[in-house]
Amino acid sequence: QVRLVESGGNSVQAGGSLRLSCAGAGRKYITACWGWFRRVAGGEREGLATFFTSDGSTEYADSVKGRFTVSEDKATKTLYLQMNNLKPEDTAMYYCAGDVWGACRPSSVANFRNWGQGTQVTVSS
Repeated sequence: QVRLVESGGNSVQAGGSLRLSCAGAGRKYITACWGWFRRVAGGEREGLATFFTSDGSTEYADSVKGRFTVSEDKATKTLYLQMNNLKPEDTAMYYCAGDVWGACRPSSVANFRNWGQGTQVTVSS
């Protein structure tokens, strides 16, 4: 199994933007569906956005719709999460994951089998 590595987490002020990246460590990660998730300290993992690689279709959680955009660079097999208009409540550890069993959607968070180690995003007011 290819290990996923996230990057791009940082501390920003409310209203700012960040772009997270996720790629396979050492080699390209091939999967039918991958996405972005987050977990607030002590909380449950929340699905944010998924990307279905065959047709580029995406789905978003209501909490980030209109502010976050998931995309994939096909050449490098890198998954991105562009986050705009960040809010303090977006502060969390952000993860990418792939190899879903079942539907390719954020609500399928429990069915993703290959997880990265996470990257921290902190938004201050």
